[in-house]
Amino acid sequence: MSVAHDERRPRVAAPAGLPRLLLGVRADGRPVTLEAHLRRYGPLPELRGRKNRSAFLGAVAASGLQGRGGAGFPTARKLEAVDARGGTPVVVVNGVEGEPPSGKDKVLLAYLPHLVLDGAAVAAAALGAREAIVAVGRAAHPAVTHAVAERRRAHAAGVKLRVVQAPERFVAGEETALVSFLNGGPAKPTFTPPRPYERGVGGAPTLVQNPETLAHLALIARFGPGWFRTIGTHDEPGSVLVTLSGAVRMPGIYEVAIGTPLHELIAQAGGATAELSAVLVGGYFGSWLPAADALAAPLSNAGLAPLAGSLGARAIVALPTASCGVLESARVTRYLAVESAGQCGPCVHGLSAIAEDMLQIARLNDAEGARRALERRLPQLEGRGACRHPDGTVRFVRSALRVFAREIELHAVHGRCTGRAREPILPLPARRPEAPR
Repeated sequence: MSVAHDERRPRVAAPAGLPRLLLGVRADGRPVTLEAHLRRYGPLPELRGRKNRSAFLGAVAASGLQGRGGAGFPTARKLEAVDARGGTPVVVVNGVEGEPPSGKDKVLLAYLPHLVLDGAAVAAAALGAREAIVAVGRAAHPAVTHAVAERRRAHAAGVKLRVVQAPERFVAGEETALVSFLNGGPAKPTFTPPRPYERGVGGAPTLVQNPETLAHLALIARFGPGWFRTIGTHDEPGSVLVTLSGAVRMPGIYEVAIGTPLHELIAQAGGATAELSAVLVGGYFGSWLPAADALAAPLSNAGLAPLAGSLGARAIVALPTASCGVLESARVTRYLAVESAGQCGPCVHGLSAIAEDMLQIARLNDAEGARRALERRLPQLEGRGACRHPDGTVRFVRSALRVFAREIELHAVHGRCTGRAREPILPLPARRPEAPR
């Protein structure tokens, strides 16, 4: 199944192999212009009319595209849920990306904004939406604003585009938090019905997608689901953008086929700069994995599941043996406690308590008592929050307890730490981002 081809449109060869999304990145680091973008990818197909819209929705389903924001929800199901509500929906580009170790969406918005805006345009056309709101952070705001102006001048917008600068807090990127902010409320998750696809921005059914997912939609609209499936795995097709950092020679944003072993990605990044003890996969709501297991694992949710891991936010941090995984985990747990929405007891009291426990263990200050307290507290938090922030934090801490069990034992029983590195590895904001309003 594919979107009907308009013979009047110039044919453009589909990218063969990789990169796909990052193919057009300029060597000078400046955003790709609309003219250059169209030379590379050609114009979008015509999606007016129910037949073309249905064909596109079918193509997305056939592609097997899953959301690239974290949860990995099938994109076709999100589109269909909004479409089934009727009325005039709204499309929201969720470019907040408030997680410190992740930068892939910022790169797409800052350097390849037209690919993301194409995705917003085809999603809007397929759903019959008249407006697409592009919510971005401070860094990408100028490039996206300029790209929208280019499209308006060229009469190539395809949909009314509105750019909004959103708070860059950790919880502000959750889709209900973003919808709340766009409706004039605080940028905090709601997790009570109705969901955004039922009633979101301005009370309309709302599709919220992250920039990478929309960029893939733009390419599927042009080249079809068969092309999309030529890389990746059967159940998790396509490519994925990964933010790689830590003890690697060339940290940055990499595009790999889903299913690529992690050791191949690290080889692309020039290899590790030191012996690795562990790898954080999936960002700060992800999991620590032992280095030997992680390096051999394929980068897919199915491949990581036996290790109790998942792709999550597609942020990967390589931890050298010279760094104390307990101290690194304590720093992040404290950050997650501070960044909570503060809407329930598990966040306000529970996260602060487990953050303090982690710090006590890391600092060798009654580490054995803190470890026992931590093991009691974690089950009391899971599944009890007003949103999923406590669950994500518990997942991260549990993985630290599992992977760094030997180091925790040294801290708790022997009062000794093997860490020698002075500089932290896991990135945290230099200053606290602006508070949600």
